[in-house]
This record gives sequence, structure tokens and C-alpha cells, in this order.
Amino acid sequence: MELTQIRLLVSDFPTVYRFYRDTLGLKPQFEAETGPYAKLSPDSGHAAIALQDRSHMADVLERLGANPAGHRSLIALRVDDLDATHTELTSRGAVFVRDPIPMGDRMRVAYLEDPEGNLIELQEWLCPPS
Repeated sequence: MELTQIRLLVSDFPTVYRFYRDTLGLKPQFEAETGPYAKLSPDSGHAAIALQDRSHMADVLERLGANPAGHRSLIALRVDDLDATHTELTSRGAVFVRDPIPMGDRMRVAYLEDPEGNLIELQEWLCPPS
């Protein structure tokens, strides 16, 4: 078995797509602003976030609630310089729910939400992972 991607089911596909592409700066595998599916990667290209229009998936499964309540996912992205990334993303319109703070002695983190309330954790590793 091989994990191929993590996919977020979204209700407002164009808005969420533009957030990940324009605000976070992830690179789309192909342009798909109107959906129903897209895959976007950071510059490293080692991982990807996929978006799927929630209503499209509801049609495929023939069942799926319209909108989940509360936080349903957290995406963690590692960055080299959390303060610089925080400044850059803020200038692109990102609104952080928690500015950079220490998380133990191994990393610093900051949190923001995408337009549908999915949490995004930005991590700056202070020590190499063990």
C-alpha cells in the first residue's frame, strides 16, 4: 500500500484553490481554478495537497454531509524561516490565528486557516528531526 495524497473536501473550490495557489504559493500540477479537483505542491515537490469539490464527491459516494462543523483537518508545512514566511504570507492576505510561538525546544509554529477553516501549521524546525 502506498499513500498518494491527502485530499481536502471543499465547498467553495475556487476560493480555496486560489488560497493555496496565490496566498500560500503552492504550485498546481495543472490549472484547475473551477475544480472539481486539483493537486498543489510546495517548491520542494515532495508532498502535495489535493482539493476535491465536496458536492462532486457527494455525487460519487451518493452520501456526504454538506458542510462539516469545526476543524476537520490540520496540514503541517515545514519552512526554513518562520518569521520571514509569516511576513510574506501576511503581505499576501493570510490572516494568522496564532502568530509564531515556540513548540517545545525543537520547533516554532504559527497557525492560519484556509477559507473553509482547515488549520495550517507552519513549522520551523530548530533541531534536525530525530
